[in-house]
Amino acid sequence: MIVRSFKDIEGTDRHVRAASGTWESKRIVLARERVGFSLHETVLHAGTETSMWYAHHVEAVVCVEGEAELTDHETGKTYTITPGTMYLLDGHERHTLRVEEEFRCICVFNPPVTGREDHDDDGVYPLLTEPEEA
Repeated sequence: MIVRSFKDIEGTDRHVRAASGTWESKRIVLARERVGFSLHETVLHAGTETSMWYAHHVEAVVCVEGEAELTDHETGKTYTITPGTMYLLDGHERHTLRVEEEFRCICVFNPPVTGREDHDDDGVYPLLTEPEEA
């Protein structure tokens, strides 16, 4: 059994900040736990725009605070995401979040991330893995 809080991981290697400065993420469950998913609290900063494409991952996102406009680049549709709204990137959709007010969400990734990922020039997280246990 693992018990930890987001507060416990502030300032550790599990507290990841994007090179772009648009978001930060506290990764409370990672690939190293070997449970088949990762779980994060991510904050996207007000007034920012982040384009993403999880070519190697499926992501579910639940907004718990703030507001953002989500654009699905596959369909051109735009959605307003507010607390209690979930979106699921089950088709590896390219998308952009335009953050109106500080946007805090809980995210689940499959396959799990290692905690070392950041978006590349295409908005993709590379598919990184943890070494096999000896």
